[in-house]
Amino acid sequence: MAACSPEPEKNNTTSPTELANSQPGPVAPSDTASDADSSAVARQPHVEPSVTKIRSTTPTSTVSGKGAQLIAASDCASCHRENEKLVGPAYTAVAAKYPNTDANVAMLAGRVISGGTGNWGEIAMIPHPGLSEGDAKEMARYILSLK
Repeated sequence: MAACSPEPEKNNTTSPTELANSQPGPVAPSDTASDADSSAVARQPHVEPSVTKIRSTTPTSTVSGKGAQLIAASDCASCHRENEKLVGPAYTAVAAKYPNTDANVAMLAGRVISGGTGNWGEIAMIPHPGLSEGDAKEMARYILSLK
């Protein structure tokens, strides 16, 4: 009966590319980038639509405050965690080592800005010269509050 068929016999395997191209998909025209962004979010059920800023790091704490917000928005999480040593010490270890005094807040803020090595081992902390002294102090106050 195969000989009576007007079409030649096809291979029953379909490549992934052919399969993907044959699947109809909802493509909505968009006039603005904002429409495209919200459309993309709508197609992603696991994305929270109210989130407008994507970060590569997770917040270090659920405690709110200016110091915590500054830390969450910075590169601190590349080397530090709240409760565990990563490249640098855990924030709780810093808080355990230094009493929460104005002198220690100023000293730690200075170290955050200028960087350095030798206080927690031989791995150097990178300097953050663009950080204001006031912001660095807020960050240090927050860290020292984690006792």
